[in-house]
Amino acid sequence: MSSRSLPYSTQDLHYDNAKFRHRSPLKVITQSLVTSRIRYSCGSCSTGKFLMLFMLVGWTYLIAIKSSNGSAISILSNGSVVEKQQYVKEGVGRLRKIWRKPPRLPPQLPPDEAKNISSSLEKQKMFWISRQEKVKDAFIHAWSGYRKYAMGYDELMPLSRRGIDGLGGLGATVVDSLDTAIIMGADDIISEAVTWIDKQLRERIEKKGQVNLFETTIRVLGGLLSAYHLSGDTGTTSDNGRSELFLEIAKNLADRLLSAFTSSPTEIPFSDVILHDYSAHAAPDGLSSTSEASTLQLEFNYLSKISGDAKYGSTAMKVLEHFRTLPKVEGLVPIYINPHSGQFHGDNIRLGSRGDSYYEYLIKVWIQGRNIDNQLNYLREMYEQAMKGLRNLLVRKSIPKGLVFVGELPYGSKGHFSPKMDHLVCFLPGTLALGATKGITKKKAMAQNLLTPDDLENLKLAEDLAKTCFEMYAVTSTGLAPEIAYFHIEGDFEEGLDGGNKSSDYISDIIIRHNDRHNLLRPETVESLFVLHRITGDPKYREWGWQIFEAFEKYTKVDSGGYTSLDDVTRIPPSKRDKMETFFLGETLKYLYLLFGDDDVLPLDKYVFNTEAHPLPIFESKDAA
Repeated sequence: MSSRSLPYSTQDLHYDNAKFRHRSPLKVITQSLVTSRIRYSCGSCSTGKFLMLFMLVGWTYLIAIKSSNGSAISILSNGSVVEKQQYVKEGVGRLRKIWRKPPRLPPQLPPDEAKNISSSLEKQKMFWISRQEKVKDAFIHAWSGYRKYAMGYDELMPLSRRGIDGLGGLGATVVDSLDTAIIMGADDIISEAVTWIDKQLRERIEKKGQVNLFETTIRVLGGLLSAYHLSGDTGTTSDNGRSELFLEIAKNLADRLLSAFTSSPTEIPFSDVILHDYSAHAAPDGLSSTSEASTLQLEFNYLSKISGDAKYGSTAMKVLEHFRTLPKVEGLVPIYINPHSGQFHGDNIRLGSRGDSYYEYLIKVWIQGRNIDNQLNYLREMYEQAMKGLRNLLVRKSIPKGLVFVGELPYGSKGHFSPKMDHLVCFLPGTLALGATKGITKKKAMAQNLLTPDDLENLKLAEDLAKTCFEMYAVTSTGLAPEIAYFHIEGDFEEGLDGGNKSSDYISDIIIRHNDRHNLLRPETVESLFVLHRITGDPKYREWGWQIFEAFEKYTKVDSGGYTSLDDVTRIPPSKRDKMETFFLGETLKYLYLLFGDDDVLPLDKYVFNTEAHPLPIFESKDAA
């Protein structure tokens, strides 16, 4: 509270707080005598007390006279008033040194105790480094299966030991995994991946047919751009050569992907691109996913920055500028948009599939460019409005234990509420935390008074939702989350569809239908655990991440190499799906590795991760030049 807002009385104006105000040496002596109940009256002052006072005053004077080694005689013989004043000041200054109390030092731990704490912190650090190494071992094992049985294919089928092309045939696992290998320092894998990219990827881009704009941008283009940046950081000649290779191929790919924008009659790009002839077309139903059209800008903006060609970023940003003009429901949007009309299609509102990364990129694109372009503030405003709408329309609590979750509005705000939550929604805790502090720690943001009431509310929601996402794992027999969960709310409960872990406190809160029990090795929960640990420093997020990693190791690892998706997480042993998604190497293991590591590696106030976990640098003000 400001002192100007506090009432005061006349008595306050003359308050003499001797503890805090400066006092002269004579005043110290006088006040000391007064507190000893010595009266300053000649009639009551004893001879002994009078002599003691006289001696103290004389002693003070002698100290002042003798402390300058003869300078007093010089000063007196000169007769200068100014010099006399200076002399008196010097004498009093020396006297103050005698009377001054020694400075109060901060409390210090005994040497043995301080040493023990230092040793404990070092042991804790080494403990988490050892867990990091376990994650790196898992990455090497996953890559070994891919290299042996599926090198050059998009994905590995680890049980049948063969590869499959489900993403256009651009070797998506190779490019998606490369920056993970760089971050982990897995040199052999880096070498193998770079060799394949150099010899194979350029030719494939020029000859391949149809690819999905969104998937190719976030996995392949994003992977190339992140590898470009991380390789260039080392400053070595060989790595600089690699960077130029990555940039060249990224531009070649992006030039072809731009046809999705230029072929569309509106600002909304078509979903499918034919790479070899620079053409594009809409999906068979004529629609584009809202999330897919709005989750391209981080990558194209960064490509413009490093290439010096503005066409990539300016083209992609027109999509978000168009979204700005469209009607919304408290900031929330339907999950489909028509590229022919440029308007939303249908009323289905959700933050799961086809809706999720629209909200993620609103805040991340703003964070990426806010230092050099204040015209991007509309993105932050769209994000903040959407999060208010989310809290108002989609956030509920389960019964009986009160897990906070995000549901859906399949028929819009006037239709019924569905207590369904995709695992994909578990990206949201991390995004909420990032949006609240802009990547700095909560402690620092609080100290600098940077958090608004909405920021604090979003941060609280982030922690509540992260708890729910973890319990989606802990409630199952395998300790791994289903693809989709429903939550028990008043008037909506299905018997016999629990996760199988009867010891869970939330066994009655979470409902898992038979068709939703699969696990695809998804990263969204560990992504949020990573971000929340960085921002809050709470060690529970590391512990939760380790439990999830152990469950992956126990139930999805394939001895011959790789990891497999599961069909049913509620049963032991779980049936398996024979697929290792590229994002297991590109996202899941990367986020776990970073979760267990030092906070100064890829700090969140310097880097923004695209929706496929490829880190890209935040633009600094000097980049505007």
